[in-house]
Amino acid sequence: MAFRTTVTKRTPPRESGVADWYKGANFTDSYEVAFPPASTVDMRVIAQSVFGKPTLWFRALLFIRDMVMARFNVKTSSDLRQSGNEDKINFFSVLASHPDEIILGANDRHLDFRLSLLVQRTVNGPSRLSATTVVHCHNRLGRIYITVIAPFHRMVVISNLRRAAANGFGHE
Repeated sequence: MAFRTTVTKRTPPRESGVADWYKGANFTDSYEVAFPPASTVDMRVIAQSVFGKPTLWFRALLFIRDMVMARFNVKTSSDLRQSGNEDKINFFSVLASHPDEIILGANDRHLDFRLSLLVQRTVNGPSRLSATTVVHCHNRLGRIYITVIAPFHRMVVISNLRRAAANGFGHE
């Protein structure tokens, strides 16, 4: 069943496992979408539906990003896919997984980031899926990088949430 696909910007949730990263972050954003009522929630299936099969336009952006950033000795998406952590969703390492949240992320010489997908259940009204990104920059390269990619990041997160919601978050 396809679900309503309105994605809205929100305050990063205090309940998230990345909340301790908010203080001092160079970049934080959070978006949410209505989540269909389901008896079981498999966060890996949800994360796979959001990030597992990127669109062609996102892959093109990622290719450009990788070509530019490789010149600065920053890990490419290929490097991240092949890095030591075997537990991945696409090229994102799974850092933690809980019944209602999965945390993805990576550490690099220019910045560290965390990405949380959190299902928040409500008594009155639909549950919500939040995607929260938190970035801590280590140097000027990290600050320049996040400034340049922030508009594209927002576009990608919103698009991925819409697409996953329209496809039932992999629970069809």
